[in-house]
Amino acid sequence: MASVPPDRASLALGVPPAPRGTIHLRSLGGDFRLRPGEGREIVFGRNRDDVHVCVGEDDGRVSRRQGVVLHRAERWWLRNTGRLPLRLPGSLLLFTDEEPVPLGEGYTPLFVRGSSGREHLLELFVSGADADERPTRPDDPTRPPRTWPLSPDERLALTVLGQRYLLHEACPQPLTWKQAAAQLRALRPAGGWTVPVLAHMVARVRERLSRAGVFGLVEAEVQQPVGNALNDNLIRELMMSTTLVPPDLAALDGVFGD
Repeated sequence: MASVPPDRASLALGVPPAPRGTIHLRSLGGDFRLRPGEGREIVFGRNRDDVHVCVGEDDGRVSRRQGVVLHRAERWWLRNTGRLPLRLPGSLLLFTDEEPVPLGEGYTPLFVRGSSGREHLLELFVSGADADERPTRPDDPTRPPRTWPLSPDERLALTVLGQRYLLHEACPQPLTWKQAAAQLRALRPAGGWTVPVLAHMVARVRERLSRAGVFGLVEAEVQQPVGNALNDNLIRELMMSTTLVPPDLAALDGVFGD
């Protein structure tokens, strides 16, 4: 058993080379990595002294032992042992003492909704068959993630606008301009956030990415009526490129909701 080196902001950006089936976990409260082995298990929850990965340490609604990831029959399985349901991508809810669900290879974000609408994130990543098991040599070139540069204000605005996508809800849509501007004012009261300011900022990001070759960010490239298509395409591109990742939601702590 070993901790994951804290050199990556999100497991969505990838994990260090590891044997196939190695599971990586990351939360605001810690990191953990474990190779596969029949009967092995990893406990997560609020009580830091009694779990492998701490989640929601300061939130009394999160259970002290909220869940377990266990290895059996050559797969990792997720079980809920706490009082709150665990939410997986597509708004799949896993309730207490239900049959465990298998984890596929690659990235899986898991959310626990705590008090005051807080969303506690636990990231999981199972190394797959294509994992590079060759140790990185000091003179190997760095392989940077393919991301788009965003200013701090742009990142915050797009995280607010696209929070339903980052939460991996089923059939997500961007917040309305009015909803997003209201949340931004709650986060940064002195920021001058209005609907026109937000809309113009997002439009500039779309135009910048469109000039760089991203399709579907200008009206001429989408079918009428346009609706939310431009912002939907923008948020999906930012997520697919790992420019926006679930840990960005930490900036919204306490202001979730419509």
